[in-house]
Amino acid sequence: MIDTHAHIDTFEEAGAVLERARESGVTRVISVGTSIESARAVLALCDEEDGVFAALGLHPHDAGAVGDREVGELRELLSHPKVVAVGETGLDYYRDFAPRTRQAWAFRAQAELADEAGKPLVIHTRAAEEDTVAALRALPGEIPIVLHCFSSPALLEPALEHGWYVSFAGNVTYPQAPELRWAAARVPGERLLAETDSPYLAPQPVRGKRNEPGFVVHTIAALAEARGEDAGALGQQIEQNAVSLFSLA
Repeated sequence: MIDTHAHIDTFEEAGAVLERARESGVTRVISVGTSIESARAVLALCDEEDGVFAALGLHPHDAGAVGDREVGELRELLSHPKVVAVGETGLDYYRDFAPRTRQAWAFRAQAELADEAGKPLVIHTRAAEEDTVAALRALPGEIPIVLHCFSSPALLEPALEHGWYVSFAGNVTYPQAPELRWAAARVPGERLLAETDSPYLAPQPVRGKRNEPGFVVHTIAALAEARGEDAGALGQQIEQNAVSLFSLA
């Protein structure tokens, strides 16, 4: 299995976390860097660990400090052979930690990098559905889009219309999230992904613990139940999707 979105950027935690993931059947992890500093740390981890790949971006929370220099540095880092995606990037109007105009600028800049590099674009969106959809619809159609940590059923119809990938995290397992399981049941199998978004959003069976890649098995089990499918078969489908989308070896 593959955890398509986790934050593991320190050697202190990586070894034990990855070993537990392998024991759970998770053999590959896409670790996410959301700043230049964390991107470098993720790439160092990729160099040390088999089965660890990178998605690198500049998070919308920090977009107020993102300019041409940071985008240029990110462009250089994207040339690493184990980088498989750009992002997470996007719009976050819930926290509003950065001016919305700067979020939009950083979003567009990273979309251009994804197009230039020929890599998928991983989207963070919160309380910004309308502007996110408008921005994504304006992108070149050949950029594969991943809606990371899918949490808004309002994005389902645009995702179905445009063939975007929909990635579910631990919150799909929560009792108070039936709308996410409803959405998960409607996503075509070939567009479905699963992630932990670790160290956050631990799935219900391990809620309260620090989340980690091995826990993605609980998310897949919840997705399978919502879809009326076998968890093992769905896990294989999701792995095939990730291998194809991210060009994993």
